[in-house]
Amino acid sequence: MTRPRAATLRVCLFGVPGAHLNLGVGALRAATLGGLLAREPAAEVTVFDDGWGRRPGHAFVAGAPVPITLHGARHSRRYHRPESYLNMRVSAALGGLRNAGLARIDAADAVLDVSGGDSFSDLYGEHRFRTVAWPKRLALLRGRPLVLLPQTYGPFRSTRLRAEAAALVRGAAMAWARDPESFAALGDLLGADLDPERHREGVDVAFALEPRPPEEPAYERLVGWFEAAPGPVAGINVSGLLTRPEGRARFGLAGDAHQVARRLAERLLDRAPTRVIIVPHVHTPNGADDDRVASERLYATLAARYGDRVALSPAGLDPHQTKWVIARTDWFCGMRMHATIAALSSAVPAAVVAYSDKARGVFASVGQRRHVADARRLGEEELLELLFQSWTDRACAAAELGLRTPVAVRRAAAQMDEFVAVARAERHRRGVARVG
Repeated sequence: MTRPRAATLRVCLFGVPGAHLNLGVGALRAATLGGLLAREPAAEVTVFDDGWGRRPGHAFVAGAPVPITLHGARHSRRYHRPESYLNMRVSAALGGLRNAGLARIDAADAVLDVSGGDSFSDLYGEHRFRTVAWPKRLALLRGRPLVLLPQTYGPFRSTRLRAEAAALVRGAAMAWARDPESFAALGDLLGADLDPERHREGVDVAFALEPRPPEEPAYERLVGWFEAAPGPVAGINVSGLLTRPEGRARFGLAGDAHQVARRLAERLLDRAPTRVIIVPHVHTPNGADDDRVASERLYATLAARYGDRVALSPAGLDPHQTKWVIARTDWFCGMRMHATIAALSSAVPAAVVAYSDKARGVFASVGQRRHVADARRLGEEELLELLFQSWTDRACAAAELGLRTPVAVRRAAAQMDEFVAVARAERHRRGVARVG
């Protein structure tokens, strides 16, 4: 019997568009690629993003860059473009038509899809749902093993779109939820079709993200500030999305998140020697939801009164480097959930100003649900008190996270082993089929 020859593992990753702007999505991408390439250093990885054409890219493994391929894929009306999902679908029906993106999917041993962590829903409208659903449809259409990485499922307002989502999940080789509440939603979506072997509860893949120091001169400036004075450091992430009137109206927030962040920072800084560092997490130049605009406004207000006891994290840091900054704080308050995951996964006590239910399950997964401040239900005074109580309770939270965070990080590693095992099994099957 001829022994099948070893082949290069080929994997596609979907569901991480805009990773260079949204550090939460970037953390999902970076952690997935870092884990995959640490296990399969020679793997050929294609990350589908919202760019155009095929381009070189890189991921970091143990701090060193590793080459990957970037490829555009869009729910676009430019149907003539090969990056259009509809173009890929028509190309598939007509035998491929040399569509490069479709060829990458066809060559893949597994298609991984994280749906931006929380976008497998019609909460953001049907167009967004279609954008998230297309890669899953194409993977199943082409007979590729689809692995839905740990994420949330729903909510779905439309029974039609809910049924479509359920069919996609049923077709997947594996579907993972990122916390107990998300797993309950997955079970509700699948009903009697829930299969414990294929449908699993895990943790957000960003728990496995490796921190990496910033480059100079940002590194020297940050280290100098952190080491300049004794006393605790609080980190604050203020969301451009939640500080705009449109954002508050969209999510039904009871108060002004920017004012809560300002008053919280003032309350902390009035208790010397506490210092505060402001950490943006979404960068959309000229965009209304840009965290940096809101962060610079908050920094200017605080620095005028408290001087160098306040710092602003430098622009241009990637998810690894931003986690390095957050990991150096003694407590962190975030309005972007993945900013708080960077804290929790570093065993840093954290609170989150939540605008949806998604943060509740993630915090509960490491025993920190009491540190979720729901801005839809709590007014400014109530939010401020809950957040300050989280700060004063940080020693207790740190002790809890000292036990729970290593467990979550190990779970993130173990689930990555299973993701890679699906791809390896398919590579082996294909190798045997070719030899046979």
